[in-house]
Amino acid sequence: MVSEHARTRDGRELHLERHGAGSPVVVFESGAGASRNMWGTVVPAVSGRTTAVVYDRSGLGRSPADPEPRTLARLAGDLRDVLDHLGDGPFVLVGHDWGGPIVRTVAAADPGRITGLLLVDQDDEGSDHYFMPGARRRMRLAALTDPAAARLGLLRFSTGRLAAKLPEPAATAFREEDGTLESTRVQWAELAGMVDDLRRLRDDPPKLPDVPVTIVSGRRSGGLGGGGRASLNTAHRARAEALPRGRHIVAEKSGYLVPFTEPGLLVREILRILDVTR
Repeated sequence: MVSEHARTRDGRELHLERHGAGSPVVVFESGAGASRNMWGTVVPAVSGRTTAVVYDRSGLGRSPADPEPRTLARLAGDLRDVLDHLGDGPFVLVGHDWGGPIVRTVAAADPGRITGLLLVDQDDEGSDHYFMPGARRRMRLAALTDPAAARLGLLRFSTGRLAAKLPEPAATAFREEDGTLESTRVQWAELAGMVDDLRRLRDDPPKLPDVPVTIVSGRRSGGLGGGGRASLNTAHRARAEALPRGRHIVAEKSGYLVPFTEPGLLVREILRILDVTR
């Protein structure tokens, strides 16, 4: 493993780790407020076949904070800077949760370097539940209560349970770097404009390149509620079916934390995409 820094176009540094060797390069984009450590079980298996890269967005893990608003456009711009640092590609992009719209935005803007996508229980503008008044109320409440819970150390319990599913050194790094007050603040800074960004995606959908695209949905509600989960999975399935090389998979044992609960499923699908693209 090699640790290094990618420099953004405005001079910030993003911490990244490069594992293994080979092409295409698989680049992982974490969910909202999550560091590179969440991929700790997936990366070792993938890096046995090719180069796997994980990185920390600004303010998360080992990357310094960004004073600017953490809009989808800014997050996608940072990922493009990471890809520029890594070279010409080709790249397979893997995005979890809010990382899904980030990698889709980049794939649409820079299609020549992208050879495959894996979207893991991504936030999807095709699901109406994001735009319901109840969802907005829940988000506003969580934006207040989550930092309070982090300040009191309550999030450390859930962080510890998730860390127990990871191998070392990712487990220790996850305990130290995730579920903190700062990471929680960054999470909600990233999600502050989520609904507006999703509405923009709905109005002007990013056109993905003609590459293999797999969308993985969790079966369990994972805090979405039954209606929210059904709406999201329907949107995932419809998106996959609309793509020329789309594929939809349901993670039967998972909510939205598929990288922790069914990492083997993700590894198998990444390796399948690598085989197809090669």
